[in-house]
Amino acid sequence: MFLIAAGAALQPALAQNVRPETVATGLENPWSLAFLPGDRFLVTERPGRLRVIGRDGKLGAPVAGLPRITAGGQGGLLDVLLDSDFARNRVVYFCFSEPASTGNRNSTALARATLSADDTRLENLKIIFSQKPKVASTAHFGCRIVESRAASSGAADGKLFLTLGERFSLKEDAQKLDNHHGKIVRINKDGSVPGDNPFVGKSGALPEIWSYGHRNAQGATLAPDGAFWMHEHGPQGGDEINLPKPGANYGWPVVTYGENYGGGKIGEGLTEKAGIQPPLHYWVPSIAPSGMAFLTSERYGKAWRGNLFVGSLKFGYLNRIELASPFAGKVVRESKLLSEAGDRIRDVRQGPDGLLYVLTDSSNGKLIRLQPGG
Repeated sequence: MFLIAAGAALQPALAQNVRPETVATGLENPWSLAFLPGDRFLVTERPGRLRVIGRDGKLGAPVAGLPRITAGGQGGLLDVLLDSDFARNRVVYFCFSEPASTGNRNSTALARATLSADDTRLENLKIIFSQKPKVASTAHFGCRIVESRAASSGAADGKLFLTLGERFSLKEDAQKLDNHHGKIVRINKDGSVPGDNPFVGKSGALPEIWSYGHRNAQGATLAPDGAFWMHEHGPQGGDEINLPKPGANYGWPVVTYGENYGGGKIGEGLTEKAGIQPPLHYWVPSIAPSGMAFLTSERYGKAWRGNLFVGSLKFGYLNRIELASPFAGKVVRESKLLSEAGDRIRDVRQGPDGLLYVLTDSSNGKLIRLQPGG
């Protein structure tokens, strides 16, 4: 049974709403998707490759110029994002598991580079953020990138959000402000720290931190109204959707709806506590969420406009989440899509054509376009 914060029930999807169309195959554990001009796609593969997919679905040779990447476990080349002014500057942001100069330690890092005019190489590479400290772990890198917008104008404001996992073995770090584990950070596009970040100038706190008490966030997006949404993996149960506010504490591992692997409460077994923000929504058992996108088009009919879509790695479906009103923050119903194939859904995005696209996570991963009807 699914226990859902809003009290909604998971409903079967209506088969006639979508028809999956395979765009490309042969991707090795694809992780993230971006849309290039000319109906082409930029896709990351977790083992450490960046590929361009042509409009004919053919995979290009790996793009050259990536930094050193530690690929293994949950680590590798992860999220990718085109700058909002990509048509002019061809700037790309990507995050990955960055090795230490010596030893087997690593951390999540965020880089920016320019994609060459022929799409074959990255140029002007710069690491603009590295999670501190590096640790010996192959788990919980987080690593979703979101470009924020100014509340007043809705235009890009030159800031980036990056989600960071607590590296699994260091869950207590998520409650400490002297490290980047289990945090969301906010930086300028050149890697500098925005002066209005909540912990700037506060003793013992790293200035990049936006919010804390997170576990392992592998989905994040902006709602059409500009609000920042994210979801994070719980342990055994307790996956959460949160709307991170500056300086706020989201509880891990003090508060959770999950339990230890194999059973047993985490900490005091609390699901709420004063001073800790409750989740907007949670899942028990875990669906292992990944990827996150709002649908703003009416390509699937008016009823789907404003819905939130989240992939499930564990159960192999795309979750359609209906809200009380567009972006109101109250879940009223969930539906399963693409459940027949049972593919692990790693990413979901709305394309420039208003259609939804998903990546499936396997050694022969696919890029799938969801066509209306079925």
